[in-house]
Amino acid sequence: MIVKLTWRFFNRYSQITHPLIRHFSNQSTLAAEPMFSQQSYMELSQKFYESMKECASLRSIPFARKLHAQLVFMGLESSIFLQNHLLHMYSNCGLIGEAYRVFGGIEFPNVYSWNTMINGFAESGQMREAEKVFEKMPERDTVSWNSMMSGYFRNGELEATVNVFVWMVQDCCCVPDQFSFSSVMKASGALGYLKLALQLHGFAVKFNFGKETYVENSVIDLYIKCGVMDSAQKVFSRTRNPSLFCWNSMIYGYSKYGRVKKALELFARMPDCDTVSWNTMISILSQHGFGAETLNTFYEMWHRGFRPNAMTYASVLSACTSIYDLEWGAHLHARIVRMEPGLDVYVGCSLIDMYAKCRRLDSARRVFDGMTEHNAVSWTSLIRGVVLAGFQEEAFVLFNQMREVPVVSDQFTLATVLGVCSSQKDISVGELLHALTVKLGLDSSVPVANALVTMYARCGYIQKANHAFELMPIRDIISWTAMITAFSQVGDAEKARECFDKMPEKNVITWNSMLATYTQHGFWEEGLKVYIQMLREGVKLDWITFATSISACADLAVLVLGNQILAQAEKLGFSSNISVANSVVTMYSRCGRIEEAQKMFNSIVVKNLVSWNAMMTGYAQNGQGRKVLEIFERMLDVGNVPDHISYVSVLSGCSHSGLISEGQYYFHSMTKDHGISPTREHYVCMVDLLGRAGLLEEAKKLVNQMTFKPNPAVWGALLAACRIHGNTKLAEFAMKNLLELDAERSGSYCLLANIYSESGKLQAVTNVRKLMRDKGVRKKPGCSWIEVDNRVHVFTVDDTNHPQIKDVRTMLEDFTKKIEETKKNKNAKVMNSSRFHNYHSDQLTCLIDHPCYKESLHSP
Repeated sequence: MIVKLTWRFFNRYSQITHPLIRHFSNQSTLAAEPMFSQQSYMELSQKFYESMKECASLRSIPFARKLHAQLVFMGLESSIFLQNHLLHMYSNCGLIGEAYRVFGGIEFPNVYSWNTMINGFAESGQMREAEKVFEKMPERDTVSWNSMMSGYFRNGELEATVNVFVWMVQDCCCVPDQFSFSSVMKASGALGYLKLALQLHGFAVKFNFGKETYVENSVIDLYIKCGVMDSAQKVFSRTRNPSLFCWNSMIYGYSKYGRVKKALELFARMPDCDTVSWNTMISILSQHGFGAETLNTFYEMWHRGFRPNAMTYASVLSACTSIYDLEWGAHLHARIVRMEPGLDVYVGCSLIDMYAKCRRLDSARRVFDGMTEHNAVSWTSLIRGVVLAGFQEEAFVLFNQMREVPVVSDQFTLATVLGVCSSQKDISVGELLHALTVKLGLDSSVPVANALVTMYARCGYIQKANHAFELMPIRDIISWTAMITAFSQVGDAEKARECFDKMPEKNVITWNSMLATYTQHGFWEEGLKVYIQMLREGVKLDWITFATSISACADLAVLVLGNQILAQAEKLGFSSNISVANSVVTMYSRCGRIEEAQKMFNSIVVKNLVSWNAMMTGYAQNGQGRKVLEIFERMLDVGNVPDHISYVSVLSGCSHSGLISEGQYYFHSMTKDHGISPTREHYVCMVDLLGRAGLLEEAKKLVNQMTFKPNPAVWGALLAACRIHGNTKLAEFAMKNLLELDAERSGSYCLLANIYSESGKLQAVTNVRKLMRDKGVRKKPGCSWIEVDNRVHVFTVDDTNHPQIKDVRTMLEDFTKKIEETKKNKNAKVMNSSRFHNYHSDQLTCLIDHPCYKESLHSP
């Protein structure tokens, strides 16, 4: 039975105007009209062919079946010409089963029939069925081979595409054409086979296809994907009239390999541009951080009459986001609403991202609510926005709403939510999310696995972080860097180095992580070795490298090397970076070059709080308390708000300079004027300040008034003050509390023993030393070093290894006698000349840089 066609169906396809379709619209009129009997077979075949071609382009399944029924009704189903086009129509409509049944009913299929069936299976993703048809072919032509290659390529079987081309050449029955070369070149480019790319190019030239536009396009694209831009440039320059595809490919290639300037130059030379050209250039500028240039290019594109599409808007909105230009972004949003029929999902996600990162969550939410459909990207953009705004709990609420809709979470959604667990150190929620990633099969995804490693590391579960890292089938640079950072957090520099050495590929971020690991945990020399290794391996250094390396020089007090690193920073244009400049201020201060530190501080155009704190700390360490207060008041005058570190510097400066009233004033104003609650560090400074001034009872009273339990540093400061003023009773009280907190600190025992010794209580000294032996506490020898004439001199207590130690000790003995004679320092403890071998390492260190000692070395 043949189903009657209705006009309602044809109204949906008003663009179909062929007369045959109008006559097929109602079967009742078909028998009454004599026109078909009057038409020849050729005319009918032509009309059926045009109708089937039209139906294939529309992909109308009902109309395809009705056309087939009409073909049978007319008795034309055995026509090989119409059967082939029937095959093509069914394949295009996705009815591969019907197409195969038609193919099976063809008594004598020709090459076109076989090829059409191969194409049909390939387009439906059934390459194994396509292989069976191909193998059964009695005779093949070039199109047959091309169909198989094209099918393999479209279905992602790249190596099979190359193999079919090789088989085709070896078969010798068919000669490859330009489409053969295009397919195999696309596959080779996707695989990155450079050697094969060169062979294919030569082969194409041999077959005289080298100057075919289609092949030229493929060759340029092939070389770009294989990473040889010079070869692509040679082919492009030899092309007489490059197509737009060639121009666009070259522009994309230059940008892909970081040559944005070259891409801009090529774009400016283009004789003609299309929307693809403009979109490519806008996308390049946006991705490489040229926000203002992206907006200018978009304006020029619009001015020249090219209509932007969703890709254009997304790139421009991304540029607005990168430079936080909310006004431009809102203007573009208004234009999109006015000019476009609806809000594309891709554009909607970009708008949400822009508003969220510009801290306009209300606008982001309105865009989100106004979208007709939501996908994982739109949800993730909104979740990321609330996270950036600091609303972590809201992020979890949105994530749960997303799951209830439901929208399936992708790898980026899960990575974002896991990041919230990292910042909150919420291991319980993190483990639940880990279970969800396993359930969704995304635990092996690189972004998710990286987020898991980071989450476990920040929550303090290093073993779990390492386990997640070891389970990763694929690791990128971020994975390795996250693991290095994890080991660094627990102070395991050795494990971090092992991880670093195993890395197959490193970038400057990874090198900086290893450098920071060493410097943060006191392995400064190892850190500087990493810096030197970076130079040798040609790593492109950044401001973080220089800031960290100079900080290591500051901790080691090696000025010469620090100046060399600073010179390298100036050469590369990083000396003006505020973080680098702050590190230089600290380095000069710790090396005693306070004037040079002041010069560097003055050269900083826009100072941040770290700059002011570094300068104040420098003056405090060099005993210039008045300068600390001067800098602090200047900082307040320019509108900088101090933090707790600022007040540590101020109180420390007051302590080293004996500014008692000033120290007490700033200690109270810290809370009164700036709402900063005193920390243990502030109390240590105040106890030291009062103790040095002899106000021991006030210092003790301050300790008793602390709102939290004093730490060893507080009791240590009180104990040191007791030694200065010989207060053994209070020293015993401080020591008792100190031992309860830190019984292994050898310095505390030694300090108490010295107090007893200076008070003449020799039995008490013996008791302290016996207590140290009983507890297994051993005093670590003091160690000091100084850099003189490009050489670092290291001294320890009772040092006998330095080649000039006898001269140093002789000079120190002379200085001691002069101090005793002149009595310039009334608190100086005169040492017995017979015990010169017990000089402190600091005394030996300071003397070797003294002018008198240097002169004595050169005197006859």
